[in-house]
Order: sequence, then C-alpha cells, then structure tokens
Amino acid sequence: MIRVVIAGALMLTGLFTLAVAVIGVFRLSAAMNRIHLAAKFHTMGALLILSGLMLLSGFNALSVKLLLLIVLLWLCSSAAGH
Repeated sequence: MIRVVIAGALMLTGLFTLAVAVIGVFRLSAAMNRIHLAAKFHTMGALLILSGLMLLSGFNALSVKLLLLIVLLWLCSSAAGH
C-alpha cells in the first residue's frame, strides 16, 4: 500500500514538473532559454515518472529496463539540448 502511494506521488510530481515546463516554454522569449528549460525539465519529469513506475512494478525485468531507460534519457537529453 505504501509503495503505491509513494509511486503515485513520484508520478504526480513528474507530471507537475512536465506541466510547469510546458508553461515555461511558452512564457520564455529567447529560443536558447526555451531549449535549456525543455531539456532540464524533461529529464527531471521523465526521471520522476519512470522512478514511480519502477517502484510500482517491483524488482523484476521491467524495472531493470526502466532503469536503463532512465540512464539513456539522462545521458541523451542534455546532449540533445545542446
């Protein structure tokens, strides 16, 4: 029960982070600021959502795949923003 609550809180926090990023992208005027904001907030939002999914699924093959996806997004998102 507590695992479901923590996973839900992580996923809702990630969703809120992505929603703030969308609002921020529309509010900023410079293109480079938009790209920087989108890259950083996308990484953080995806990290939180995938962490919640990993916690929800327990320790199995799916959680290992989600962990590899987190690492891949963490490495590639910042490089794509530059």
